[in-house]
Amino acid sequence: MWHNNILEAIGNTPMVKLNRITKDIPATVLAKVETFNPGNSIKDRMALKMIEDAERKGLLKPGGTIIEGTSGNTGMGLAIAAIIKGYKCIFTTTDKQSKEKIDALKAFGAEVIVCPTNVDPDDPRSYYSVSSRLVNEIPNSWKPNQYDNLSNRQAHYESTGPEIWSQTEGKITHLVAGVGTGGTITGTGMFLKEKNPAVQVLGIDTYGSVFKKYKETGIFDKNEIYPYVTEGIGEDFLPENVDFNIIDHFEKVTDKEAAVMTRRIAKEEGIWVGNSSGAALQGLLQMADRFKKDDVVVVIFVDHGTRYLGKMFNDDWMLKMGYLDKSGLCAADIISSSHKPPLASIEATETVAKAAFIMTTNDFSQIPVTDQGRIVGTLHEKHIFEKVLQDPTIKNLPVREVMDEALPFVDISTSCDALSTMLNKDIPAVLVRDFKTDTNYIITRSDIMRILL
Repeated sequence: MWHNNILEAIGNTPMVKLNRITKDIPATVLAKVETFNPGNSIKDRMALKMIEDAERKGLLKPGGTIIEGTSGNTGMGLAIAAIIKGYKCIFTTTDKQSKEKIDALKAFGAEVIVCPTNVDPDDPRSYYSVSSRLVNEIPNSWKPNQYDNLSNRQAHYESTGPEIWSQTEGKITHLVAGVGTGGTITGTGMFLKEKNPAVQVLGIDTYGSVFKKYKETGIFDKNEIYPYVTEGIGEDFLPENVDFNIIDHFEKVTDKEAAVMTRRIAKEEGIWVGNSSGAALQGLLQMADRFKKDDVVVVIFVDHGTRYLGKMFNDDWMLKMGYLDKSGLCAADIISSSHKPPLASIEATETVAKAAFIMTTNDFSQIPVTDQGRIVGTLHEKHIFEKVLQDPTIKNLPVREVMDEALPFVDISTSCDALSTMLNKDIPAVLVRDFKTDTNYIITRSDIMRILL
């Protein structure tokens, strides 16, 4: 038996028991491996569903152009469907995404526009805003809007949920999945809870995202938002597809833990998956006390590791990010020995003159710039000095007009060796976050030299 086209190969992905990484968890842990979809990700399911629903509604017409903001996987699903159905594709994405994802979209004939990550969703430069602008400018175009298009979660209600229920013979007790657009976990969770209301739906979030706090308090806290590395999960807004009533609990996972676990899955289970899958399994381990002997826990592995060859599966990148530990001292030791105070910052609306005063008074060589508590950039003493020399009136401008990119964040457990590799002429300092105390610090080259020498 054969398929009439590649779209008929979407879905019916295998379920695989995990054995080594989860050996200390009393429950049976099964992975729903979505890399077997044609586009190597779970997003193929909802991409096709959104297109077919739009066709039925007359929103997408023959010869039309599909325009979407995507981190890569949704774009791949849309591009594959577009080839079969005869549409053009233009995708906007962020500079956080791996080069492999962008190149893959281009391989399927899509045009890709890369936008800055560290801007608000309503900023005209954001990949959300750019895609919306293009839809208004290009005739016969359609924007799927995967975040708010409920066909997204309906796809998983109709396919992913029923498959998991059937493959576990209705024995599933817990669903673990990353939360980005919310379509996968909400649609799948809705179906499973209809079959058995006792099924627990556990969402994986990342530090820098708003989901967990919103679920627990009902408060949308912008102070929770800051740049993060983990791809595919977390957001700085609330997509319509996220139904917080379906998700019973959110578990946050650090960038470092997600990256390290992503590599472990390949090395210890022989399953090559991507960054959000690493975050999902790490979150599952963190929730071990929720699972009992007879439980059946299903974790969704979303996409393929080939899209992360330049990141999580690249030793140089892992070392640069401080994710590969070496023996010796770590960031916590530097902070402790130097009696470093929590991170000081300046609001983006303050003047350059005030920033210079704060920096000189406190002997700061650089200072993070915040927008309502969110770190959005950095001021470097050397750069301010050069700019003021060229034009003294710059001192009256708001800081946002002259700031540089935000410094990278690392975990407080990052080794000194890794920090030394990260710091160079372009990155003179890093921001360190202690997730347990919710405190930020800054470490410079001189701080490392002081403790090592």
